[in-house]
Amino acid sequence: MTDLVIRKIGWDFDATVPFMWQPQNPDFGLFCNAFTFIAVPFERYIVGAVRRAGDQFTGEVAEEADAFLKQEAQHAAAHRKHMLALIARYPELEQCYAESCAAYDALLESESVQFHLAYIANLEATFTPLFKVILDNRDSLFDGGDARVASLMVWHFVEEIEHRSSGLVLSRNVSPGRWYRVKHIRHTFSHVAGIAKDIAVAFDRIVPFEDRGASTVDLLSGDFLSGELKNRLPIRRGARTPSIFATVPTRELARMLWRLALSQTPYHDPADQPLPQWAETWMRAYDRGTDMTRFVGAQPTGER
Repeated sequence: MTDLVIRKIGWDFDATVPFMWQPQNPDFGLFCNAFTFIAVPFERYIVGAVRRAGDQFTGEVAEEADAFLKQEAQHAAAHRKHMLALIARYPELEQCYAESCAAYDALLESESVQFHLAYIANLEATFTPLFKVILDNRDSLFDGGDARVASLMVWHFVEEIEHRSSGLVLSRNVSPGRWYRVKHIRHTFSHVAGIAKDIAVAFDRIVPFEDRGASTVDLLSGDFLSGELKNRLPIRRGARTPSIFATVPTRELARMLWRLALSQTPYHDPADQPLPQWAETWMRAYDRGTDMTRFVGAQPTGER
């Protein structure tokens, strides 16, 4: 049986949520806002793809698929609330969301179930090393940020760690071999990068600079991860790359990049990856009935 927990949390976002919710690190705040606008259509895509697999899943795999979908549906619903709060401030962002959904809808219609599950497995495999670094450095990344958004992100990242193997389990159940997923790495990440680029362009066009504090296009350019290391070279040429992880130690960043590369190899299994110990702290707090909607970050202005 699957051990995934379906947690229903009363997320509440309104137009008081600032776009620049993390003024101490606008780059990281922009990354998380873009993550919200990707997460909602991507979670819809996951639901559509897994449902198309139909009765190909049986027994424990079917149970895993069901729990995986339920967690992802919770993520989509919560991020949609955050997204709608931002759209209330900047109505033109509605079109940005619609275009991201259209990109995933077109992909869903043009490719096979095997491809869709490989796409999901490829992308989900990157989340454990990426979100481990974020959760391990949560104090420097989230402190001072609006607790509503910070807590939403932390919850999602913890649950991605929890169901880290689900995408791979489902993909292997329908794919002809371990190398099938690897063959679609380029298509997977070029598609995601295209959506991220369109979101970045929309953010920079619609949201005034003073409300975002940085260029989203520069932040989400093709080398936004490798650029983090380039920033740390003792001698470098050219302008500094925008940095999401400026407060993360270089050694941790290098390990993350290595594990991201390993995540796309045919025999990789997220179940074997090092995990953030703090994820257990978050889960225990949830089990105690703690208000997880304000678990990290700063109290929003006007709240007591």
